[in-house]
Amino acid sequence: MLVSDLWSEVVAKLKSWCKQTTTKINSHDLIYLEPKSAALSTGISAVAAVVPGHYAAADRIAGILRRLGKSAVADYVQTKLPQGAKARSGDLGEILATSYVTEFTSYGIGIYKLRWSDHREMAMRGDDILGICIDPTVKVKFLKGEVKSRAALNKKTVDEARAALASNHGRPTPHALAFVADRLFETGETALAEIIDEYQLKTRIKVKQLSHLLFVFTGNNPSAILTTNLNAYSGRIPQVAVGLRVSTHQAFIKQVFEKVIADGNNP
Repeated sequence: MLVSDLWSEVVAKLKSWCKQTTTKINSHDLIYLEPKSAALSTGISAVAAVVPGHYAAADRIAGILRRLGKSAVADYVQTKLPQGAKARSGDLGEILATSYVTEFTSYGIGIYKLRWSDHREMAMRGDDILGICIDPTVKVKFLKGEVKSRAALNKKTVDEARAALASNHGRPTPHALAFVADRLFETGETALAEIIDEYQLKTRIKVKQLSHLLFVFTGNNPSAILTTNLNAYSGRIPQVAVGLRVSTHQAFIKQVFEKVIADGNNP
């Protein structure tokens, strides 16, 4: 694999290695994803290809490559990757959720949050996902998302995600809005940053501009827990619950990060 190819992917190509089942729960959507038969190795390669770009921008990588060579690029990326199993699990959950939003919805992810992580072993504060969709009927729509990654998902974890989605009256937190707007402004996306500024500082986001995403990456089938959670939801904000099940959850995470490192070290 060429070093330039490591940062050419923007999504983990979930559609190519996962099969999808969609169920209506009241007016909400439950999406169940699991690897297609014999497609797990494809999934590992697809996810590994997108991981580095979540931690470092392509032009940053290109600059290091041009000045210092490929071995320096590999070393740089490894300084960004988490080493602990818990941090890797959480980060990969967010990477997969970001890919889901990009591949399956009309929302765009304004920034890759992990590029601004305070420490590679620490979870970032604020909403896990902030998706944005320019819509002519309401100017802009927002997707607020919470992500959980567990080898064995339980009700308590899903309830924690639901509580986070319900915080701030179901709207994205001011911290999340300001963080994304600041990063967009710094990277030259001033028009989108100014739209977010408007809704953070002046105009209250209306319910009709909101959707929620509850995304879980887990080793057990989360359908029953997610169904119960959606049935209990009594609010007015449209809900999408996505369960991505990889039965070898822990091994999958380990194999993905090992491949990222191996690909970076290949001549």
